[in-house]
Amino acid sequence: MLRFLTAGESHGKGLTVIIEGIPAGVRLDEDYIAKDLARRQVGYGRGGRMKIETDRAEILSGVRHGYTMGGPISLWIVNRDYSTGKGPDGKPWTEVMSTNPTETTFDTIQHLRPGHADTPGITKYMHDDARNILERSSARESTARVAAGAIAKRFLEEFDIDIHGHVTNIGGVFANPRYPINWKDLEKPPYSSENPKGSKMASVRCADEDAAEKMIASIDAARDEGDSLGGIIEIIATGVPIGIGDYIQWDQKLTSKIAAATMSINAVKGVELGIGFQQANMRGSKVHDVIKPLSEWKASQNKGWEQPFPRITNNSGGFEGGMSTGEPIIVRAVVKPIATIIDGLPTVNLATGEFVDKAHFERSDITFVPTCSIIGESMLALTLGECMLEKFGGDNIKETHRNYINYMKSIMPNK
Repeated sequence: MLRFLTAGESHGKGLTVIIEGIPAGVRLDEDYIAKDLARRQVGYGRGGRMKIETDRAEILSGVRHGYTMGGPISLWIVNRDYSTGKGPDGKPWTEVMSTNPTETTFDTIQHLRPGHADTPGITKYMHDDARNILERSSARESTARVAAGAIAKRFLEEFDIDIHGHVTNIGGVFANPRYPINWKDLEKPPYSSENPKGSKMASVRCADEDAAEKMIASIDAARDEGDSLGGIIEIIATGVPIGIGDYIQWDQKLTSKIAAATMSINAVKGVELGIGFQQANMRGSKVHDVIKPLSEWKASQNKGWEQPFPRITNNSGGFEGGMSTGEPIIVRAVVKPIATIIDGLPTVNLATGEFVDKAHFERSDITFVPTCSIIGESMLALTLGECMLEKFGGDNIKETHRNYINYMKSIMPNK
């Protein structure tokens, strides 16, 4: 079983990740993980925190001489802001977030933010300072997920499974990308005030140049007005074999696991698979994906076998009965506007219950949507990695790969 845990606070010493279940013999190093961590930090509309941090995951265990050993892999990601920065009251984070008892007094967060975890969190855990909630509920935790997701991606690459994410909407500006997407366009040096010649498509991870320019203008307008923006991300996985997941029990469905993993991302408020909610307006004859006849099947690239039962369309997003069909997996998610708004909403004071004009504001992004596409990749990779290991097992990657090849060779119908 592939599983992972994260620990750490936004302005604490750092983030810890433990990922368990990766077979022995998988090539892995810190530079590979660093690539996705760097991608997570890029995005137009990000806040000042990204200028402070240069995220890198140090591998503490589970890897020897560049290969996994089969045991738990633990990672450590330092929060540079902890040792160099100061909190809103001017006191260093080393004091504000010290794990040791202290007699120093600090400003507490009393003006609860609508839309954040503040209010239910302080109620549930009986805190009198919302910082005890926001530090862990912060999207900074997603750094640890991306590090874990990079390891899952490295595992999936052994089976020619690729995962990519992009943005289709920010603040009501919809993209009209041309499929298949040239993913290299989204990995170019991004546009910013410091790099005005950079790629605007890369800066918002949008595969539509005209829409990307409008998205940037919308982000600038929201910043000027002290507001925030949400949007929609789309994650696409190719190379996933038919029959991953199961229909036997509700919690074994690949669709259930992917939906839950995607919904767990900070600010995600809705998930659809394939054409999703559009199906409510269509007849079944226009929705379901017709299977191509055997005469039209083509060998999958570079694999030496065919993916059985290919479809004329992929409205289902690569799923039937909670299992993969062999077609590309398509997942979309709605990301709400960030709750920490410069021009904060009216709220109440935690200590008195009295009405106040503005909620607490702490350095924040204007939009989190481009970054969410990277986090979405990571959560999909972790889910697919879990289901691939459930299907093919193996304590060493050679065993897993052998089981996979035998399966792929056995699932073709008689010709």
